[in-house]
Parts: sequence; C-alpha cells; structure tokens
Amino acid sequence: MTQDRWETGEPAESQASGTEAVRDSPGGRTRSATRSPGLKPVSADWLMRAAGYYLERYASSTENLRRVLRRKVKRRAAAAGEDADQHEPLIEATLARFAELGFLDDRAYASARLSSLRRKGTSRTMAAAKLKEKGVPREIVETTLDEDETGEADAAAAYARRRRFGPHRSPGRGDRRDKEIAAMLRAGFSFRLAVAAIDGTIAAEDGLSQRTD
Repeated sequence: MTQDRWETGEPAESQASGTEAVRDSPGGRTRSATRSPGLKPVSADWLMRAAGYYLERYASSTENLRRVLRRKVKRRAAAAGEDADQHEPLIEATLARFAELGFLDDRAYASARLSSLRRKGTSRTMAAAKLKEKGVPREIVETTLDEDETGEADAAAAYARRRRFGPHRSPGRGDRRDKEIAAMLRAGFSFRLAVAAIDGTIAAEDGLSQRTD
C-alpha cells in the first residue's frame, strides 16, 4: 500500500535522534525503538488531515472511516514502537468532529450508496450486504431499504442489461441461458425474476415499461 501524503515530514528535533528508550513490562528492561526518519507522530492534527483527505476522495460511513484511521494509526504506531490502542480517543474525537461538521452522516451515506447500487442492478439482498460491509448500522440499513423506491424487477432488468445477459447478449456468445440464470441467482435475485430477465419477459411479467440500451 502506498504511503499517503500526510505520512511525510518530521520535526527537526525528532530527526536529531532516530532512537528512543522504551521500557518493557514487567521486568523494567529497556530496549531501543527506532522511529522511521521523516515519520510524524500520531496526533489530533494529523488524524484530522488524514480523515479530511480520505473524505475528499471517498464517501464513507462512520465505521468505515474508523477502520481507515485505525489502519493508519496501527502502521504509524508500529513504526514508532507505540501501542496503537492508546490513540483510540483521538480517533473517536476525529470522527465526532467530522460528524459535527456534517461530513459524516450514515443515513445520507446509506441512501446515496443504495441509490447508486440499485441503479446498477444490485439486488436488495446484495445491496444490504454491501452496506453492512461498509459498517452502516443494521437499523439504518433496514430503514434505507424500506424507503427504497426501486423495484426488484427494475434492478433485475438493469443487472441483465449491464452484464449483457439474455436479450442483451452479444452475437456469437452462444446459448448461455443456464449460466446467466445461475449468475443472477448468486447476485441475490429470485429464480422467477432471473428467468424473466434472461428470457426478456420481465417487462411483461412485472408491469414495467420496456427499456432499451
């Protein structure tokens, strides 16, 4: 993984000596821990900048950003010979600050993410799993799905169109009906919708208007 842009630079006083004494427990022995040259220590300012840089590039749930910051802190703490757990309060304070500023909103994130997934033809089952993978709380996932206006038939038709299944299949690909139905089942669609989407009858069976590429 490449080093992010906030992980460079070190105060002059820290560069003067790359080693520091660390006392082991419980024997009281000391060992030498080397801090990588040019590596800033974990601080509230560094975490704010790291979180801000991430959110400039990606939408995120609170839990997802927590995981990102924990990984960054773990790498930096390991390089400094520190215990990463001691920085948990700083991580939580950073998350709280971004939530206060309105840059972290799990409900808004879930709604936008679900809309994007459904437009691409993601089934309700798979969409719920993807939101949970990103750390969206279960109750928010359920509420967001309840508010979703995209029909499952719409999503199935979009999935078949995006994957070039059934009536959208490119010439020369041969008869792949069974494999395509199996793929739609794995994607979380019911057998009935999978067959209808592959056979090109989903509009007639589900009262949808016929769509074209």
